[in-house]
Amino acid sequence: MPPITELTRIEPVYLARLEQQGVFTTGILLEVSETSTRRQYLADHVGGSLEDVANWRDEALMLNLAGFGENEHQLFIQAGIEGLHDLLAVDLDTFKRRLAAGALELNEDPPPDLMVETWWEQARTLEEA
Repeated sequence: MPPITELTRIEPVYLARLEQQGVFTTGILLEVSETSTRRQYLADHVGGSLEDVANWRDEALMLNLAGFGENEHQLFIQAGIEGLHDLLAVDLDTFKRRLAAGALELNEDPPPDLMVETWWEQARTLEEA
């Protein structure tokens, strides 16, 4: 599980507060924010809002996709995909095109189609109600 420091949508002040609550990884963040009651509890204890916690959770879900690392995170950000919600908002062809355009801007090769399809399909299995 990636450390919470890899989340780009958490302001530094909240990182320290989350660590004081024992939240060091995205996996722990996902666990302690699993229900609406837990999200409210976490928001109250770190001085954030429910929207903050939802945004952190959204990005953490994306970071936990199979085969996802720092380079992929940068690629997704370049493609305008900051979290699972953004990935769920596009169809597979659009997702492929956006990643290819992001890779071009970063002067990198785009990820293989099989990996892109895996991420897209996995995102759908992680979709929350």
